[in-house]
Amino acid sequence: MELMYLERLALFFETAMKLTEYKLPIVLLSTAMLLFSCSAEQDQNQPKEVVAALDKVVPLVQAPAVQISFALPDKYAAEAVEDVLLNGGNAIDAAVTAAFVLAVTFPEAGNIGGGGFLLTRMNGDLHFLDYREKAPLSADRDMYVNQDGSVSEKASLVGIRAAGVPGTVNGIWQAHQKFGTKPWADLIAPAIALAEDGFEVHSQTAKDVQGSIDWFDGAVNFEQHFGVMSQPGLFKQAALADTLRRIAQQGPVDFYEGETAKLIVAQMQRDNGLVTADDLKAYQAVWRQPLTANWGDYTVISAPPPSSGGFAVIQLLKMKELLAEKFSQVEHNSAQYVHLIAEMEKRVFADRAEYFGDPDFVDVPINQLISEDYIAGRAKEVQTESISQIEDALPGLDSPSTTHFSIVDQWGNVVSNTYTINWSFGSGVVVEGAGFILNNEMDDFSTKPGVPNVYGVVGGVANEIQPSKRMLSSMSPTMLLKGDEVEMVVGTPGGSTIFTSVFQTIVNVLDFNMTPDEAVAASRFHHQLLPPDLITTSISIPFPEASKTALEKRGYRVEPHGWEFGDVQLIARQGKKLVAAADPRGIGVAKTIEIEVTEK
Repeated sequence: MELMYLERLALFFETAMKLTEYKLPIVLLSTAMLLFSCSAEQDQNQPKEVVAALDKVVPLVQAPAVQISFALPDKYAAEAVEDVLLNGGNAIDAAVTAAFVLAVTFPEAGNIGGGGFLLTRMNGDLHFLDYREKAPLSADRDMYVNQDGSVSEKASLVGIRAAGVPGTVNGIWQAHQKFGTKPWADLIAPAIALAEDGFEVHSQTAKDVQGSIDWFDGAVNFEQHFGVMSQPGLFKQAALADTLRRIAQQGPVDFYEGETAKLIVAQMQRDNGLVTADDLKAYQAVWRQPLTANWGDYTVISAPPPSSGGFAVIQLLKMKELLAEKFSQVEHNSAQYVHLIAEMEKRVFADRAEYFGDPDFVDVPINQLISEDYIAGRAKEVQTESISQIEDALPGLDSPSTTHFSIVDQWGNVVSNTYTINWSFGSGVVVEGAGFILNNEMDDFSTKPGVPNVYGVVGGVANEIQPSKRMLSSMSPTMLLKGDEVEMVVGTPGGSTIFTSVFQTIVNVLDFNMTPDEAVAASRFHHQLLPPDLITTSISIPFPEASKTALEKRGYRVEPHGWEFGDVQLIARQGKKLVAAADPRGIGVAKTIEIEVTEK
């Protein structure tokens, strides 16, 4: 039966009002107003001209198509996230599921025994959640320094004393409490099923497990629990399934005060660890103000301290913009291009070492470091031909096994999340009875000022060890806006190479017009101040041989990186559509799906 005129007009207005949330053309609303004004001169029952017009317009605005987009580091997380998004979950709901699934299927980095950073844009507002690990209350500045002043080898990397207080469970819970729409337990259910029923181990993961067994060399209980993963096949984790089931039922109370907390403390006591029941009970993630900066036509949003990543991405982008004349006509990854970027990176790492630490403990001069004047001064120091030495890049003011995922939901909400247990498989200590690995994030502190950590990065007093302090990070969950439109969501693992990889990916898309797939697959390089002449490159994706030869003639050493740095998960706008891309260096899955919009 055909709708009466007033009923049809009401339907049109109801639909059109919903569409304003998705910024569809205002002409639709104008059409409705015109039709309404005409109605006074028409027969009130069914004016034929109005009905005919509505017949054409209403079908056009019912059930509009929108996109969901995601890029995740493995197929199991991708499948679970897709299911959440297709069933009306928002970006935070999907992030909860991703974080817990990766704790099962991606244990080299996905975790409940570590921590991280979550950058989100929800309903148009920006938020940043710091759920980084913290030093135990009994930690002290010299805890890894021997009596002769040397740093104890591997002490901050292998074994239970390398572990900080985990933040993931508290952080993901806080994000869900603030923005989640689906029941907490339902979002964790896929992770429980994968732990209980098992998942197929990828050959690349199996190889990583074997390498970690060799690295830990029997010093921890890693092989006892994860040794079977050194061969592809079905891998089940009954103890982890029980832990996840408790967290699903009780939330973070279980992890920080309940049965799981007791298992953590018992492991600490057996192995002479530092984390106590008081440490766990006191842990809280912190909402911070994300870093924002204008760059050309874009607004860059990234991680604030205790991450150095956001500042570094912003400094690098702005320096390159200021040096546009030097970059003019310079080809991507040519010798001159690499030299100029290395000169920029040298100065970023100098500032990082001098000024960065936990903002709850030290005053990080972040506004000065990303100010136009300061970055302009740093850009002027870049040597066009010669290699700057350490004294030329002094501060100017008075793992690789992290993992990242990017998600955009059907309402345009965004999550860019990077979390970690630091080195591959963390400290190697598995909590008996709970089934998860503890981090080795204490190595991200300056164990001794001027002494490099496992990534070869030096730190200063600002990042020295103090009780309850968060260690410095390079994690750089980032997004770019153009006006009010999300243009890019990006992040990666890679220790000290994280922000250099994020920077290069952004530039690949926006300066070199690469597609998302091309941008994440391009060869990458890295320079981090020390040694001043060393540039490292991707292992699996060849670096241009001509560039390598030319750089060596200039005085650089060009070597493959010690591990395959970067597993970029990118979502970028191409025309009017979002396109997702997963780095071919890893085993990730990226997808964009067009769906009909559902109610929030």
